[in-house]
Amino acid sequence: MHLKHLVATLVLAVATLTGALCVEADVVTDANARAADVASRHPGTPPAVRIMAFVQVSVFEAVNAITARYPSTRVKIAAPPGASVDAAVAAATRTVLLKLMPTQQAAIEADYQAALKPMPDSAAKTGGIAVGEQAAAACLTREDGMGHPDTYRPHTAAGVYVPTLLPAVPNWGKRTPWVMASGDQFRPGPPPGLTSATWARDYNEIKTIGGKNSTQRSPEQTVIAKFWEATAPAVYWPVARSVASMPGRDVTENARLLATAAMAMDDALVAVFDAKYTYHLWRPVTAIRNGDVDGNDATERDPSWTPFIDTPMHPEYPCAHCIVSASLGAVLEAELAGRPSPKLSSASSTAGGAVRTWGSVGEFVQEVAVARIYDGVHYRNSTEVGTAMGKKVGELAVKSFPKPIR
Repeated sequence: MHLKHLVATLVLAVATLTGALCVEADVVTDANARAADVASRHPGTPPAVRIMAFVQVSVFEAVNAITARYPSTRVKIAAPPGASVDAAVAAATRTVLLKLMPTQQAAIEADYQAALKPMPDSAAKTGGIAVGEQAAAACLTREDGMGHPDTYRPHTAAGVYVPTLLPAVPNWGKRTPWVMASGDQFRPGPPPGLTSATWARDYNEIKTIGGKNSTQRSPEQTVIAKFWEATAPAVYWPVARSVASMPGRDVTENARLLATAAMAMDDALVAVFDAKYTYHLWRPVTAIRNGDVDGNDATERDPSWTPFIDTPMHPEYPCAHCIVSASLGAVLEAELAGRPSPKLSSASSTAGGAVRTWGSVGEFVQEVAVARIYDGVHYRNSTEVGTAMGKKVGELAVKSFPKPIR
């Protein structure tokens, strides 16, 4: 693991232990917090989000096999009478993480043993472990197209040097989604043309406010930008747990909610990378350093412009952070069903463990979008398109989930 990821993990762990993210928890939300911490140690965000989808779907199937609240459309497990839900959640989480994050075996085993320690040895414990392992094993047989070879072809002319670091996950959009029919189901139209007024607006906005040395970005905007430099699952899941920890909820409801959110966020990344590698739009750092060749007189070149944060290694359009936050937001809005939102909160490893709070789901989603402008990595139109896509994916995930039996 890179030092940056290690420091990020330690900072977030300290924030959690000191109560910065304290909420009323149950076995499902506790396991989610531990799993998100482990998954976030993966150096790539899309694979980490995928890991959490397998974890949460497996946890739901394990819990539901015991409580029988929802019809199962994925796995069929005959749970022994009296099987422990707590043991099933721990076993399902452990089984998935060991398979998908083998380098974290020590941490995974430590979490597992800590979860089982309060449970007396009994048939209920043994039965719950068996259910959790079966649910995870069944989910892990799902073929989602991870085997597609990386065939990305760098754009260049013969003999001309281009940076040799290949972009991230160019074939991610070809994966088999959880709820979408295919990665291109919500593919948007193309980005604004380079001679358009929209392009000039977005170019000049991010050039002014998103640069490393910008004097126009306010202190609060800089705080937001730094907070949302974080992209790993650990920055998103506390927001979901804020809703899952509302009074009156039970463990099966929370297992379903977190599974729905996990599938939505994973599918959102499938959709956004399908679009990114369809349109190949240049990032602001490339565009602004080449502002004299875009054919637009309203975009003046700055040969030394640098974004506030490091630019992610994949095409710009649409905004990935935006689609993930909006897909989660749509799931949470459906869960609230018009009721007032609880205070939402999360901590960010890229902001020294700082905690931010939001009074509504919409406020959270909007902040993520504008943060990527302040960061200097996304144009405003891209944030709007990404947010709209994420809302569609999240709503589809909610609609696709079976209704309760009772």
